Amino acid sequence: MKNPYLALAVRLGHTFEDKQLLALALTHRSAVGQNNERLEFLGDGALNFIIAAELFNLRPDLSEGDLSRLRATLVRGQTLAEVAGELALADHLTMGEGELRSGGFQRGSIQADAVEALLGAVFLDGGFEACKRVVLGLYRTRLENLPAIEELKDPKTRLQERLQGRGRPLPCYELLGVRGKPHEQKFTIQCSLEDGEHVSTGDGSSRRKAEQTAAAAMLVELDNAGASKV
Repeated sequence: MKNPYLALAVRLGHTFEDKQLLALALTHRSAVGQNNERLEFLGDGALNFIIAAELFNLRPDLSEGDLSRLRATLVRGQTLAEVAGELALADHLTMGEGELRSGGFQRGSIQADAVEALLGAVFLDGGFEACKRVVLGLYRTRLENLPAIEELKDPKTRLQERLQGRGRPLPCYELLGVRGKPHEQKFTIQCSLEDGEHVSTGDGSSRRKAEQTAAAAMLVELDNAGASKV
């Protein structure tokens, strides 16, 4: 009988001794019986450590904060969903009928969780070195093409660092208004600099998001104005 997991094993770079572990890693909680949530927990921990150790070795020039930003972008759900797509995990997931009818096997969050569960299963099946080999294989291209640190910083952080680098006071964020029903509110924030010449506004579904939008608008305004002193 043909092994239904053979192609997956090739893409993953690991052949399971315990096929039941592999099947469990691919079983969503909507299915009857045991599911992959505990393996997901284990795989999440292993992935975070392996990526952290690799970044530590690859980028000795980076601070703790910058290393954390890089790790966060590599282990976030969106990246894991991309890895799942490369592994074609959707073809192997076991789910309950309800999830199947709603197209759950295509949902990025479910696929991302399954990647972590797979890594947990590899760890149990082959040990830490096997898990490390799989992780580094799946992430080889991403680790060879790490994004610039500036690209990972949120607008408020970039604006703050820009001003601090020039010895200027931090920007002021003021709530201008909140509108909409309680469950769908929109906040408007004004961002201003102490020179009084530069003011921007931003909207968001929370105060924090509105502040980020206002900060991004301020960065654009400063760039467009050629404000070299700011």
